[in-house]
Amino acid sequence: MPEALHELSAPALLALYRRREVSPVEVARSVLGHVERWEQHLRALFLLRPEQVLEQARASEARWLQGRPLGLIDGVPVTIKDNIATRGDPTPLGTAATQLLPAAADAPPAARVREHGGVLLAKTTMPDYGMLSSGLSSFHALARNPWDRTKTPGGSSAGAGAAAAAGYGPLHIGTDIGGSLRLPAGWCGIFTLKPSLGRIPIDPPYMGRAAGPMTRTVADAALFMDVLARPDDRDSMSLPAQEIAWSAFDRGAERLRGLRIGLLLEAGCGLAVEPEVRAAVERAAELFERAGAVVAPMKPFMTQGMLDGMDHFWRMRSHVDMRALPPEVKARVLPYIRQWADSAAGMTGEAVFRAFHQFHLTRLQTVEACRPFDYVLSPVSPVPAFAAELPSPTNDPLRPLEHIGFTVPFNMSEQPAASINCGYTSTGLPIGLQIAGQRFDDLGVLQVAHAFELLREPQRPWPQPPSEALAHVD
Repeated sequence: MPEALHELSAPALLALYRRREVSPVEVARSVLGHVERWEQHLRALFLLRPEQVLEQARASEARWLQGRPLGLIDGVPVTIKDNIATRGDPTPLGTAATQLLPAAADAPPAARVREHGGVLLAKTTMPDYGMLSSGLSSFHALARNPWDRTKTPGGSSAGAGAAAAAGYGPLHIGTDIGGSLRLPAGWCGIFTLKPSLGRIPIDPPYMGRAAGPMTRTVADAALFMDVLARPDDRDSMSLPAQEIAWSAFDRGAERLRGLRIGLLLEAGCGLAVEPEVRAAVERAAELFERAGAVVAPMKPFMTQGMLDGMDHFWRMRSHVDMRALPPEVKARVLPYIRQWADSAAGMTGEAVFRAFHQFHLTRLQTVEACRPFDYVLSPVSPVPAFAAELPSPTNDPLRPLEHIGFTVPFNMSEQPAASINCGYTSTGLPIGLQIAGQRFDDLGVLQVAHAFELLREPQRPWPQPPSEALAHVD
């Protein structure tokens, strides 16, 4: 049975457009119909405007009929995370405390999408200020995981993770400052690349903050990197222009032969790795060994002090931001976020300095630990997806980051790190494998991830909307 149009990859859609076998309008209608069946259950989207989607699709159709596509993804549906500004739209940052003003300009990732003809389907939901690894928000409806709607899709790129897994078209953009791309990717069973800092410019830039593609396949992410990874001087950390052959992501399983692979099974801080997660990552490492890689165990290099220091500094940053809000506006922020931020009120200047210093120590320790290896394998998270209603796995605002010990070090070291599905729990929840590379080796991480994509066990069918799933069972 042929795949529905909304299930097709971006390269497959472009090939059909090129041969004039399918129109971008047909694809847009297919995606919109699928969204209509799913969205009431997932709540992944913000600013879904079907008529504007079809208007963009008709413009793309006209360009293809003239043989003049605008760019690399002309006519392909795309979603963009709430916190990436799109011209004329409000940017609520997931919180009811934000004043809803229209953005004056597209942020760099959104600008690249428009320049290349992408059809903006909608924005995607996120938690307040992006400070949770869940889909809980004071502004958006609660986002849920399509694999199990009682579970979170993760966060802070919550809606993007859910949308990619649910088949809301092939291309989605999220952001990541401590795991916000990789955690939802891992818990939703999709692929993502948190690129080297500055590879995909973002506005506003911030220490460790990266935008990245969220897709079902490495091939889609590689195509999207060719669109997004272009310099933009609005990002003071934007990398210089560089010719990278993103289309060379497919080097086959042979790409793994002879590689030095580090296997990190303990973060050194935070929650303990659950047995099913550990077993799935160990099975993945065995596949690397069978393909000719040399896999060696790594000792943990993070410490609880590093994780707590970053947490305390971010608390103070948020406390300062929220202290500037009128009391009635601050009251709209999620209570969990308010309690977390307010806990920094008594910190001294020295305590803030010592907390900030942990970012630098994390960077040094991460780079040093990775030095002997070409790539590092680890869990994305020590635990699978947790209850959708919870803000974090611990549900404790004084222990909010206990699950990011594997992801956050690579934000601070500026190294590329991907998440790819490597198995499922006994209850059917996806388990993410993190693949980290040396700084600037984004293409290498894609190549290694694709090699694993070829070697891993067959993947389970993507989740379908409840009515379709019931019809299939019957």
